[in-house]
Amino acid sequence: MKNTATQTTTKTLADLYRALDRQHAVTITYLKPGETEPTVRTIEIAELRTTSVKIHKDGTVKGGGIIVIAMCRLRGEAREFHLSGVLAYTVHRMAYVLDRPEPTKYVRPAPAPVNDAQALFFYELARDQDDADYTPRTLIQSDATLAA
Repeated sequence: MKNTATQTTTKTLADLYRALDRQHAVTITYLKPGETEPTVRTIEIAELRTTSVKIHKDGTVKGGGIIVIAMCRLRGEAREFHLSGVLAYTVHRMAYVLDRPEPTKYVRPAPAPVNDAQALFFYELARDQDDADYTPRTLIQSDATLAA
């Protein structure tokens, strides 16, 4: 276990980037802002980002911190951890096991057809990616698979 208070931020970042590059899990002891009790999480790092810097009118500077974007094995979802909140960490040799959800991008759809009802129906379905694989079917009263 490496204590972040006894080493430079550059050394900590180098270790985290190495873990990201090799896809090794990292266990961190993390102190959330505003809390007094640290938590221990095993994470799979997806990326390291810097926050934007804001200079206020009085000359104070806010931001510019480093954020670790990772999949948390405890919750099984993507989380953000501020590097300043990481008290200690251990880089393991175990590989990633969680699947990270794909980032979604907005793609402007083609213009809606105005003269064909079925084309308009499939156009509306294609706009919602969750229902894009849906195909309509005729309901039959004797079909037992639709029973609640």
